[in-house]
Amino acid sequence: MNEGLTWILAGLAGVVIGVVFFGGLWWTVQKVTSSSKGPFWFVGSFVIRMGVALGGFLLVADGHWQRVLACLVGFLVARVVVTRLTADKNPLTPEAGNAP
Repeated sequence: MNEGLTWILAGLAGVVIGVVFFGGLWWTVQKVTSSSKGPFWFVGSFVIRMGVALGGFLLVADGHWQRVLACLVGFLVARVVVTRLTADKNPLTPEAGNAP
């Protein structure tokens, strides 16, 4: 397979892994705010999200550091996208007009 195409696919896989990881984190924070078992949600979510992320990175890498780098870039892009998409839906985020 063409190296450029391989790197693009690795980057897209990184985006998917990042959306699962950071979307899961956002979901966990939402769940914890209405649950009395917050620490269990955080620990369980962390273990699952890290397992998915590390497993995904290992599958994508297949022994090539360039694929890991492309996957990491996609992962970080997903972080920015998920953060921006969920910022308006977070009740803990202060409004700009409410700043002291």
